[in-house]
Amino acid sequence: MVAAMAHHILVTGAGGFIGHHLTTFLKRQGHHVRGVDVKHPDFAVSDADDFLVGDLRDPCVARAATADVDSVYALAADMGGMGYISVHQARIFHNNSLINLNTLEAARVNGVGHYLYTSSACVYPESRQTDTQVTPLREEEVYPAEPQDSYGWEKLFSERLCQYYREDYGIETRVIRFHSMFGPLGTWDGGREKAPAAICRKVAFAKLTGQTEIDIWGDGLQTRSFCYIDDCVQGLVRLMASGHRDPLNLGQDRLVTINELADMVAVIAGVTLTKRHVPGPQGVRGRNSDNTRLRQVLGWEPEVALEDGLARTYSWIEAQVRRRLTTAVGA
Repeated sequence: MVAAMAHHILVTGAGGFIGHHLTTFLKRQGHHVRGVDVKHPDFAVSDADDFLVGDLRDPCVARAATADVDSVYALAADMGGMGYISVHQARIFHNNSLINLNTLEAARVNGVGHYLYTSSACVYPESRQTDTQVTPLREEEVYPAEPQDSYGWEKLFSERLCQYYREDYGIETRVIRFHSMFGPLGTWDGGREKAPAAICRKVAFAKLTGQTEIDIWGDGLQTRSFCYIDDCVQGLVRLMASGHRDPLNLGQDRLVTINELADMVAVIAGVTLTKRHVPGPQGVRGRNSDNTRLRQVLGWEPEVALEDGLARTYSWIEAQVRRRLTTAVGA
């Protein structure tokens, strides 16, 4: 996609995985991009024209970040994989509520015209996700509300906040619901990593250290759909440019088990591994995206095959693991 004209854009959470990739994409389109986060990106220098290190839980930081911009991509969040979400419920709800209340209000005060909020498939009712062969989730099925955890509840709360700010104040809000994004330059260890990164790390460690087993939480039959970062960024930019105001799914609609995901990564790595199933947080039993509305609204859907995205991601994570092991030996 080529930008019709340059804009001044704010990306919150620009130090994170998706925010970093989005910032780079927007710069390549010719926009002036400001990033804000509590930290700089971990694995590469940001391409932002200016980068504000600050905490959006502080209203003053939110006001400064949203000054003199045309649009906001609101990605900032306290988040991680199930290992993190399952043990930080109050913290997540508190921090993310403050981040989104402050950022949206600051955008209103500063006259921002367009505001895209990144929600999550975690908003969908847990009762619709109890089977591994889950029926793909449609946008209208979010109510009656029954998210599994605080992360989903807060995301749903902020979706409504965007709706009310649009209706009461006229700010053009957009809401996108992510379905398991992955790719290079993302968190790959420490507890906040998502399943694809965690499995890539485990396989890489096993390969490089001569191990023959990796741990999988639960029975590995839980299912998800996974979307590569390049498609994620395309979806964000396309939705912002559209006139669609209601929440929209963004993800692949190919359902795979965690066991299958691990097997794919092992093939990519060129190793044969045994899966050892151990206790651990698993989230919902199955989750998949219904992309019917995505195709109707954007005339597009994610294009990168899971195997291709995993190959790119594994290559990058193996390099990180190799570097860490080399450093440990040197120490």
